[in-house]
Order: sequence, then structure tokens, then C-alpha cells
Amino acid sequence: MNSYFILIALMGLAAGFAYINHKFIKMPFVIGLFFLSTILSLVVLFSHAWDVSHFEHLKKIIMTTDLSKFILEIMLGFLLFAGSLHTSWGGIKSQLKPVTLFSVLGVIFSTAIIGGLFYEVCILVGYPVDFIYCLVFGAIISPTDPIAVIGILTKANVSKKIEATIVGESLFNDGVGVVLFISLLEIVQSGSNSINFFHFSTLFVQEAIGGIIFGLALGYLLHQLLRSIDNYETEVLLTIAFVMIGYSLCFYFHISGALAMVMMGLLVGNFNTEKAMSDTTAQYVRKFWGLVDVILNAILFVSIAFVIVMLDFKSGYVLIGISSIFIALLARAIIIYSICFVLPRTTNLARKEARLVVWGGLRGGLSIALVLSLPESEVKPILMIATYACVVFSILVQGLTIERMAKAISSNQPEIKTVD
Repeated sequence: MNSYFILIALMGLAAGFAYINHKFIKMPFVIGLFFLSTILSLVVLFSHAWDVSHFEHLKKIIMTTDLSKFILEIMLGFLLFAGSLHTSWGGIKSQLKPVTLFSVLGVIFSTAIIGGLFYEVCILVGYPVDFIYCLVFGAIISPTDPIAVIGILTKANVSKKIEATIVGESLFNDGVGVVLFISLLEIVQSGSNSINFFHFSTLFVQEAIGGIIFGLALGYLLHQLLRSIDNYETEVLLTIAFVMIGYSLCFYFHISGALAMVMMGLLVGNFNTEKAMSDTTAQYVRKFWGLVDVILNAILFVSIAFVIVMLDFKSGYVLIGISSIFIALLARAIIIYSICFVLPRTTNLARKEARLVVWGGLRGGLSIALVLSLPESEVKPILMIATYACVVFSILVQGLTIERMAKAISSNQPEIKTVD
């Protein structure tokens, strides 16, 4: 089956599931798609009991489809640009300090905490994993995903401060998480179990700082080109070209394409937009990228649900997967509360607000793509089932309960006391 027919199948499923969800189930958009796709993938998985040949054929198609490459090298750039284009820099700027702390220090320390706890759990269960792979798992599961939670937070009328904190953190920690993953994966591929901190730091700075600078440069150039003309068809085409060419160049220069697309989207969407684009052009550009965001997310969440067909459900692996859910939640709570406790005035978050930030750290398609991109090894099946367990719990449990938590917080009097 070629790529075009796979795309047809995914689009057909996404459209059908979106209709069923909107008409009958009424879950948030991406959560509903993921829920229905997961049910279908479970049916496919259980079909092995009565229809082995068709199951094996479908499993082969799923396993030979390079989903990680499609997400990391194509979809991620479009999704991050679209998300940052529609994000208010004013909101993020007001929460820039906590956003920076959570997305940089938070991801780094979360990777270490998750890696350490995961290492001990694997030993306890009887499937020991090299510590460097445990750190790789920490980098995979630490970045949070804003997609499934933005609409819920808006619907629940949470404060702009909380929304800006969660969205800003999610946009930037995607890039930081990818950089950290790439840096750790290079150590794995070198065959070394020890970390050269100088080389690691150099690579991290190259990827992160290089991506930010390159993204700002691309954004400024795109801004100037948009400003020089007034033709919405051409200007929409320019934004598409800059995302595609710019994201591809990041791979060539070995810098973070994720951070570059975030910076470019923020600059184009917020820097003197009234001078760069007419009202008509701005409307077309935002609506176009809004539709791109919806369509790609629909394909993404339908796709990642079918990863379950590829998993190896050994009892020990399942136990590690369940444990990973608690490890990820615990690490998230430790990071958020610790930063709020040490720097209460910088974060400016009340206890209930910090709790919402903890619970709002959803994991999604990026984590799945990263674990699928790992080289084949004895460890990969363990990391895959641990990652999938965290993503399923995050989307279906945290995603469906965060609105209730947000409404409960917003319905009460705001707390004056911060976490200190």
C-alpha cells in the first residue's frame, strides 16, 4: 500500500471519527479522535484471535509506515508554526520567566528524575535498562503537548496567566525536548554509556541557540517580504514556503527546527502585523494555518492510536508502562512545585494554579514520534510501551478531567498565597 492510499485511509477515518464525536460523543476534538481511533486499534489487535492473515497484513503496513519521520520531519514544523502564529506574544511575555524555567530547566531536570526512577523500576520488574536509555526515555516523555488542552482551558475560562503559562511552556519545551533527545541519542549511537558533558553542552547550545537565532532571522525576512506586497494569495504561499524550506534547512545545519518554527511563528504573528499584512491578508493567513493545524492534528491523533498494534504486551512490559505513568506525573509535580517553592515571586502561581499547570502537562504525538525514531534494540519495545501508556493516560484521563479542575479553580476565589 503506497503513501497516498495510507493518507486516504487516515483522512477518511479522521473525518468519520470527527463526525461521530461531534454528533454523539462530544469529547474535545483531538481527544475524541484519539479515543475512537484507540477503540478501532484495539479491535484490530484482538482480531488476531480470529483473522490472523489480515491482522498480520495490517500490522506489516503499520510497522513499515515511517510514522516518526512523517511527524518529526514534516508535520512538526507545520504544527509548531501554526500554533505559535496564533499565540499572543503579550500573554507569553507576561509569563516569560516561569515559561522559560518550566520549558528549559523543567525539561532538563524532568529528564533526569524520570530517567532515574525509570531505571530503578526496570530493575525491580526484572527488565534492566541501561541508564543512558532511561535518560532518553526521560527526554521523550518530558515535553508537554498544548494541542489537546488549549481549547479546554479557553472553554473553562481560566485566567490568561494560566493559559499563557501552559501554552508557552508547551511550545518551547517541544523544541528543548527534541534537542535533549538528539543529544542523548548521539551518545547512544556512539556506543558509549558515559556522558561527555562538554560535548553534550556544546551540541545542546548549537541546536537550541542556533534554532532560536535562525527562526528569528527567518521570521524577520518573512515579515519584510509580507510587508512589501499586498496580495493574500502570494503571502499565504510565502508562509508555506518559509515553513517548508526553513524547517528543512534546520536539518542541514543541525539546529533545532522546532525552536526555529516557534520563533518564526511568534514573530510573524505578533511583530507589527498591522504593517506587514492588511486585514484581509491577516484573516486569510490565520484561517489557512488554523485549518492546517486542525487537519494535521486530526491525522496525527488518528495515526498515533494505531501504534498499539506494534506493541509487545509482555506482562513485565505492561507493568513498566503502568509505572511510567506515575513516574511522569510525579516528576512533573516535583518540577513545577519545586520551581514555584524556590522562586515564588518569579512564577507567581498560587497552589491551585500550580496544580492545574501540573495536570495540564499533556503528552502527545511528539513523544510517540521520538520513541518510534529510536534505532532497533532490545530496549525499544520497553520504551515504546512505556511511552504509549503515558500518552494514553495523558490524553484520555488528564485531557478529559482538566476542564473540571479548571472550572473548579476558576469558580473559587483566587488564592493570594503562592507556593512557598
